[in-house]
Amino acid sequence: MNLNQITLPILDYAACVEFYRKLGFIQIVDAPPRYARFECQDGDATFSLHTVDALPASSGVVVYFECAELDAKVAVLQAAGVVFTQLPQDERWLWREARLKDPAGNELCLFHAGTNRKHPPWRMKT
Repeated sequence: MNLNQITLPILDYAACVEFYRKLGFIQIVDAPPRYARFECQDGDATFSLHTVDALPASSGVVVYFECAELDAKVAVLQAAGVVFTQLPQDERWLWREARLKDPAGNELCLFHAGTNRKHPPWRMKT
C-alpha cells in the first residue's frame, strides 16, 4: 500500500487555501467553500482541505512535509510572513525539524531527514 492523501479540517477556506499556496503547494482542485486539493512539489503525494462546521478539540495529528533545504525554505517562508512555533533544530531521532500551524490550527512539521527517514540506525530487520 502507498499513502494516497490526507484531509485536514478547516473553518476559513480562503485563509487556508492562501496559506498552503504561500507554502508553495500546487492547488489542483478548487471547490469553494468546502474543498481544495493540493499536490506536493516533490514526489506524488497530495492532501486536501475540507471545511467543517467545527474543528475537533485536538486530533493529535501532525502533518510532515519533507524539505531538502529546510533552513532556506523556512527563511523564505518567514520573509513571506509565515510564523513558526519552532525554528529548525536537530532532533535526537536524526531529523531536522521546524514546526508551524495552519490557520485552522492543524500542526505541520517541515523537516529534513535524508536517509534517516526510512533507514535510521535503529531500523528493524525485515
